[in-house]
Amino acid sequence: MSSQPDTAPDEYNARIIHEFRANQGHVGGVWEATTLLLLHHVGARSGLARVNPVGYLPHEGRHVVFASNGGASRSPSWYHNLKAQPNTRIEVEGETVEVIAEEATGEERERLFGIGAARFPQLHEHARKTDRLIPVVVITPRAAA
Repeated sequence: MSSQPDTAPDEYNARIIHEFRANQGHVGGVWEATTLLLLHHVGARSGLARVNPVGYLPHEGRHVVFASNGGASRSPSWYHNLKAQPNTRIEVEGETVEVIAEEATGEERERLFGIGAARFPQLHEHARKTDRLIPVVVITPRAAA
């Protein structure tokens, strides 16, 4: 889910991340009504640490994210990075949480996509714009060791 102005993506994300951290997880403008988290991930090829603001759906103690990439023909890089390294962390509601990310499949994917599309109607538009099945990723807090 993306609604970026004519700004370089890295610069745009940096502004959103700064606002998110300065306001305990709240961002205004086009993102005001969207629940956001900051997703930490490591580049599968580059090995570089990255952070992306991502809209999420809170569901049964987990965070559900949709790799829609605005309906582009490719999934966002964070999706591929999570597939390679699913143990990561998120920043959400003023806290940093150690998590594991797992792709939902089959009936669970369909159910969660339906719930997400009811909350974020633009998901339907993104799905119409692409031939790929939009991945649904379930982010679950890891138990403290």
